[in-house]
Amino acid sequence: MADFKEPLLQPPRPSSSSIPATRDASSRPSASGRPLFQGLDFLGLKKRGQGLRSWIRVDSSGDSQIIEVDKFTIMRRCDLPARDLRLLDPLFVYPSTILGREKAIVVNLEQIRCIITADEVLLLNSLDNYVLQYVVELQRRLREGAEHGTAGRGGGFNYEDVYPSNASPDYLPFEFRALEMALEAACTFLDAQAAELEIEAYPLLDELTSKISTLNLERVRRLKSRLVALTRRVQKVRDEIEQLMDDDGDMAEMYLTEKKRRLETSFYGDQSVGYSSVSGPGVSISAPVSPVSSPPETRKLEKSLSVARSRHESLKSSDSMTENIEELEMLLEAYFVVIDCTLNKLTSLKEYIDDTEDFINIQLDNVRNQLIQFELLLTTATFVVAIFGVVAGIFGMNFPISLFDQPEAFKWVIIITGICGVIIFSSFLWFFRYRRLMPL
Repeated sequence: MADFKEPLLQPPRPSSSSIPATRDASSRPSASGRPLFQGLDFLGLKKRGQGLRSWIRVDSSGDSQIIEVDKFTIMRRCDLPARDLRLLDPLFVYPSTILGREKAIVVNLEQIRCIITADEVLLLNSLDNYVLQYVVELQRRLREGAEHGTAGRGGGFNYEDVYPSNASPDYLPFEFRALEMALEAACTFLDAQAAELEIEAYPLLDELTSKISTLNLERVRRLKSRLVALTRRVQKVRDEIEQLMDDDGDMAEMYLTEKKRRLETSFYGDQSVGYSSVSGPGVSISAPVSPVSSPPETRKLEKSLSVARSRHESLKSSDSMTENIEELEMLLEAYFVVIDCTLNKLTSLKEYIDDTEDFINIQLDNVRNQLIQFELLLTTATFVVAIFGVVAGIFGMNFPISLFDQPEAFKWVIIITGICGVIIFSSFLWFFRYRRLMPL
C-alpha cells in the first residue's frame, strides 16, 4: 500500500540544456549583486514594440473585417512613408489633408482618417458614430454598385464592364467612390455643426440686443470662439479641395485603379511579346530561352519593340489621363460647392455677430453720451446754486450794513439772486444748443 501513496507519474525534471538562455541571463548576478533584467516582461516588451493597431478593412465588394497590424506592415502594404501615417494618428491633431501617393490615397477629413487603395479601404478602428456611419454607407454603396454591375452582364466578370474607360459618374472607380464617401461625411459633419451653431446663435444674439448683461456677453464670446474654430476647419477643407482641383498632377496620381490596370497590362504585354519573339516554327513557347544563346538580332528586335511599346503606352496614358481627370475634377467640384456653401453660412453668421457687436457698441456709446449730457446739466446747475452760496457768504460777514435794518431786504435779495441764476442757466443751455453739445 505504501507504493500507491507514491505519485503514479513523477513530474519530469528539466535538464540543464532545456533552460532558456534568458533565464540564465536574468538569474546571473550583476556587479551590484542584483540579478540582471529582474522584473522585466520580455513578452510584453515584444508586444509593445510591435505597436499593433486595430484597423477596419473594407474591400471593393463591400465586405469588411477587423485586422490588427503594425505600422510597418501598413507602410509596406500601401507603400507609404511614416510621415503620412502620422496624419492618421488619433493622438495628434492635424488639419484636413488629402494626399495622392503611388499606390494609395491618404485621407484625413475630420473624423474620417483612412487609407484608400485600388482594392480596399483601411480605417483606424474607432467607436465614433461618424466613422461607423461611413463604413456602413460605403458597404451599402459598394454592394449596390456590384449588384448593378452584375445585373446587366449576365455572364462572367469583366474588368472593363465595371470600370470602363469612358465611365460616367455612376461608374467611378473604387478609390473615387471611397473618397466621395469621405468627402460627403466630412461635408455633412461640418454642415451639421454649422447648422447647430446657427440655431444656437441667432436667438442668443437677439436676446443680447434686447438685454445687455454680463452673462449674455460671456455666452456670445464662447459662441464666437466656436465659430472661429469651425470656420478655420471648414476653410482648411475648402482650401485642400481647391488645391487638388488646381493641380492636374495630383489628381492624376489619385487614379489608382487605372495605374494598377496599366501595370498589369504592361506586365502581361511584356510576357506575350517575349513569348512571341522567341517562338519560331520549331521552338516551343513554354521552353525556357537563354538570353546568352539568343542571337543579337532577336535581342535588338525585343529592345526596339519594348521601346516602341513604352512610348505608345506613355502617349496613350497621357491622353486618357487628361480625359479622365475630368471625372475627379467634377467630383471635387461638387463637394467644393457644398463646403463653400457651409463656409458662406459661417461667414454670414460671423457678419451677423459683428453687426450685433457694432449695434451694442452704438447703444453703449449712446448711453455714455446721455450720461455725459446729464453730467453737464448737473455741473451747470451746481454752478448756479453756488451763486446763492456766494451771496449768503457775503451777507454773513460780521460788519454793519444799513440794508440789514430793512425788513423786505431778504426777500428782494432772494428774488434777484434767483432771477440771475435762471438767466445764467438759460444762457448755458442756449450755448450748449448752439454748439450742438446737447440735443435740446
